[in-house]
Amino acid sequence: MINIKEFSLRKGFSLVELLIVIMIVALIYAAGFSGISVTKPNPKALTPLNLKDNIVKSEFYNGRATLMCLDKCNKCYLRKSLSSKFTPYPNGIQLENIKAYTIDSRDALHEIEYKRFNDRPICLIIDFYNNGSSTQMILKDDEGAYFLPAFFGDAQKFDTIDDAKDYWLKASQSISSSGEYY
Repeated sequence: MINIKEFSLRKGFSLVELLIVIMIVALIYAAGFSGISVTKPNPKALTPLNLKDNIVKSEFYNGRATLMCLDKCNKCYLRKSLSSKFTPYPNGIQLENIKAYTIDSRDALHEIEYKRFNDRPICLIIDFYNNGSSTQMILKDDEGAYFLPAFFGDAQKFDTIDDAKDYWLKASQSISSSGEYY
């Protein structure tokens, strides 16, 4: 038979037992979470391949933005809307000596000639819109040519500017002929 006095003596934990459990939890917490930081990682430097993703995912993008780069693309500026001022892009830039190209209605490739901003030469302007699209173009530097699509897909790298142009034309034709554009 069970003695009621013995059973009633052991109702809970002692103070020493509770202190030991708290110390063990504190040690595990300190060892496990001491090296973890909660800060946001800095975005990667702007390159032709990650340009759209970096701008759209940045804290400065609110659905519409324009990126403008000056002085052989060594300095870039971002504005949030048509009525706002350009502010310096705060993160790294790896767009030096980029040239921008577009294709006209006769499928001919043309280098885009921008004007000047505050008497400094503009080397690149890209608009980003509310629907997730951006200015479609080909960028070229010493390492290759890059097709930046307006809507679908990621930027693609090519060895030559003609390869990028062919890709643009094929992509445009396949989208318009498949009926999936709208």
